[in-house]
Amino acid sequence: MAWVYLLIASGAEIVWAFTLKASDGFTKPMMVVLNVTALLVAVWFLVQAMRVLPLGTAYAVWTGIGVAGAAVLGVAMLGESMTPMRLLAIGIIVAGVAMLKLADG
Repeated sequence: MAWVYLLIASGAEIVWAFTLKASDGFTKPMMVVLNVTALLVAVWFLVQAMRVLPLGTAYAVWTGIGVAGAAVLGVAMLGESMTPMRLLAIGIIVAGVAMLKLADG
């Protein structure tokens, strides 16, 4: 169940990062509400996952999925560029997350 909690936390972190950008410097109230809510959800589920998973693994997976997800969302929804170097970097992050999952079983 800890890995499910970690995936939920990671998804909420992606929402948090996206709404942070979309809030336009906290000038859009609805995005601010979504941002704070996503942050609270992310942290709560991360804490639940860390009850079982090692700190280093849980935090690395949480941030790794968040970074990769935010980068993909930026390309898909905000028109950010997807260069070969950026794609390679995201791939390396995803590979690292997968390796951490395999290391902990």
